[in-house]
Amino acid sequence: MKVDGKDMRPIWFDAETKTIKVIDQRFLPHKFVVAELKSVDDFIRAIKDMYVRGAPLIGAAGAFGVYTAVSQNRDKRCNNEYLIKECKRLKAARPTAVNLSWGVDKVLDHVLKSNSYDEKLAAALEKASFIVEKEAENCRQIGIHGYPLIEKISRQKNGRPVNILTHCNAGWLACIEYGTATAPVYTAFDRGIDIHVWVDETRPLNQGSRLTAWELGKYKIPHTIITDNAGGHIMQHGMVDMVIVGTDRTTRTGDVANKIGTYLKALAAKHNNIPFYVALPSTTFDWQIRDGLKEIPIEKRDPGEISHVQGLSPDKKLVNVLIPPEDSQCENYAFDVTPADLVTGFITERGICSASEKDILSLFPEKNPG
Repeated sequence: MKVDGKDMRPIWFDAETKTIKVIDQRFLPHKFVVAELKSVDDFIRAIKDMYVRGAPLIGAAGAFGVYTAVSQNRDKRCNNEYLIKECKRLKAARPTAVNLSWGVDKVLDHVLKSNSYDEKLAAALEKASFIVEKEAENCRQIGIHGYPLIEKISRQKNGRPVNILTHCNAGWLACIEYGTATAPVYTAFDRGIDIHVWVDETRPLNQGSRLTAWELGKYKIPHTIITDNAGGHIMQHGMVDMVIVGTDRTTRTGDVANKIGTYLKALAAKHNNIPFYVALPSTTFDWQIRDGLKEIPIEKRDPGEISHVQGLSPDKKLVNVLIPPEDSQCENYAFDVTPADLVTGFITERGICSASEKDILSLFPEKNPG
């Protein structure tokens, strides 16, 4: 995607330094900072502390993390035991997003088929780069398949703006290119559809008001930031035509784990007869589990993300400000699970399906064990 006229991705391989560089998303939108990841510890820190976030991007980071583990292994040459141990550390960095373990395992399996150090290093970079390009293409296809949903609403409204509500950031910052939830938005905008996006702030960490708003602003897409709790109100008053969100892990039966607060948006959408779509690449399906409420691990993060908020001071410095009483306890659940019966459909790289195991497997029959 373009940022101020320059092609930009949230993660890339720097051929000159032979290292991985990322946009450090903690500082957006007020500062644009690039971080260089030189070690497995750097990757673990970047994933845990959310320099990088969003399921497809975390998967890509995990894949490049394996390359970095191999590059650090020169002295030990072809020590597979060391690589497997480092990959276990990478996969433990964040528990909910299934793409992380998927990306790590894909590269590790490819590397273990090679013998010499040079072969392993080349194999790791080849596979990690393939994963990055594949995820970008998946998101492009999500945009193509999701576009007709928006175009249909536009026709029904005789060209008046289509109002789309989204939650958290499921844009290109989270997904290499295009995004998941935003991919149909970008496609529709590029094809001349009049679009307006309601961006809820997405506490804690405000990935909506900080990141989604920044992305949409750079692309000149009209958008309005609202508080998280305003979503139900604007749905009640006919100000939302559809909801599109992303996901960090989705079961084969259609239960959806996403940023905390997604479940409440789905409930409000259901009550107000507003379509609620989840956009995701197939890599975000967890084909091994069926019950999202019981089987998806819900990450609990640092309570400081709730008690403090980051902003820009009058003298243009980033500051963290304490909100509640200093001795009040905070509990920071990072995700919730939206049951399949609240989901209108999934927008994937292969098309759109309902949130049922039968319909999901009709798009991905190779995942059917029977």
